[in-house]
Amino acid sequence: MVAKVCAIGLSGIEGYSVEVEADFRMGDKLSIGIVGLPDTAMKEARDRVRSAIQNSGFFLPEAEYTLNLAPADVRKEGSWYDLPMVLALLAATGQISPLPKSAAFLGEVSLAGELRPCTGILPAALSAAQLGFKDLFVPAKNAKEAASATGLRVFGIDTVKQLCDALSGVGPAPAPQPPILPEEEEGAEGYGVDFSEVMGQQGAKRALEIAAAGGHNILMIGPPGTGKSMLAKRLPTILPRLSSSEMLETAKIRSVAGVLDFNRPLSSVRPFASPHHNITVQGMAGGGSIPRPGEISLAHNGVLFLDELPEFNKSVLEAMRQPLEDQKVTISRAAKTLTYPAAFQLVCAMNPCPCGYFGHPTRKCTCGPGAVSRYLGRISGPMMDRIDLQIELPPVSYTDVSSAAHRKEESSAEIRKRVEAAREIQRKRYEGTDTECNARATPAQIKALFALTPEADETLRVIFERLGLSMRARDKILKVARTAADLAGSDVILPDHVSEASFYRSLDKKYWSHGR
Repeated sequence: MVAKVCAIGLSGIEGYSVEVEADFRMGDKLSIGIVGLPDTAMKEARDRVRSAIQNSGFFLPEAEYTLNLAPADVRKEGSWYDLPMVLALLAATGQISPLPKSAAFLGEVSLAGELRPCTGILPAALSAAQLGFKDLFVPAKNAKEAASATGLRVFGIDTVKQLCDALSGVGPAPAPQPPILPEEEEGAEGYGVDFSEVMGQQGAKRALEIAAAGGHNILMIGPPGTGKSMLAKRLPTILPRLSSSEMLETAKIRSVAGVLDFNRPLSSVRPFASPHHNITVQGMAGGGSIPRPGEISLAHNGVLFLDELPEFNKSVLEAMRQPLEDQKVTISRAAKTLTYPAAFQLVCAMNPCPCGYFGHPTRKCTCGPGAVSRYLGRISGPMMDRIDLQIELPPVSYTDVSSAAHRKEESSAEIRKRVEAAREIQRKRYEGTDTECNARATPAQIKALFALTPEADETLRVIFERLGLSMRARDKILKVARTAADLAGSDVILPDHVSEASFYRSLDKKYWSHGR
């Protein structure tokens, strides 16, 4: 008798229905064959499955067993097919009743018949609900994660024996996991840092507020100890809270990557990724024999912070150029091509030279001839073009710290209110389009929606001609000026907004023209 059990397969973060079929032919020895394009983990499952069945109080008669995973033309990956294979074999040999087609089963089994947690359960659960399944059985530790999917009853299972007894009516039926809704996490902060802790650097704070309000990428340049990393780590605290859909999408990526918190799968805390500068292209963009999300996807809906920017391998930085434009990354391998979301906000920090003191008012730069230009030359022009704001952080003196200690600094919550108000203006501006913020406005939208006063247009013309800007740089200035206007509650872009935006495009002339 051919037995069939439903499961879910994953391609990136999207799922599809998989039917696990089992059949056997009596023989003089026990063998299990798996077909349907299984990967190595699944080929090794035959030994896990055999031991799990025997140690759960069941048996397999001596026979030649065949397990087929349909559709057979799509490669199956991972260990969560263990459970449906166990159930298919038990149903084929008549030890349990045929399983309902409205239920899907996922889970890795141990040799003792226990269910172990797996990666990717959340996107599988969301896909199961979309595919019309009513019930989903997963390892107990994955139950909260799977229960984040609405329209689906989720059951957490500890052992194969427990599940089989429940399905056969011999043992108690497991209670469904209560739904986990994004709104339950809405008030959670969890950042552990606040802008009020940063003393001084008012100019940098203003630039980060504009970056947060318009979704702009930002570069901070300054000598060691000026607070670049401290400011970058606090940018997520002033970004708008994640929406329910953003929470789910963020959690799906982290689930596939195996870094999701089982006990708190949905969080309003925006991701903050800060990879070391020795990271590889695969680590940054994603990849592997089974393509997994890289740092740029783990930073989706959040912030990607690159400290000591020139120290990153040039190939790593160049690999980010396309994702910065498209907000997604495509990983191509011989067996599969996958696309992961990568809509992150880039924050970079760097010293002005290898020793860190080029242009310092009191300390002498010790770099040799040409060292500064070689150091800065590690960052390509196309990469710089994708950074809207460039801000220089001056050294902080003792007088600055002392005066700041007697002044109440704005908290992240106060700044975020202004950011959220500006984002609401942008939401209405781009309603009905794929654009979410000013930083991602198209040339057509800039022309149609970015109204300048005649004085602002004249200011922009003078700046454009004096600095010899490109059309791309002009558009960048307009985007930042539009965000500054949104923060001020202005319907039109004023001369002050253009002047401020152009100031944030001046450092490439100061530093990147040095020695070139």
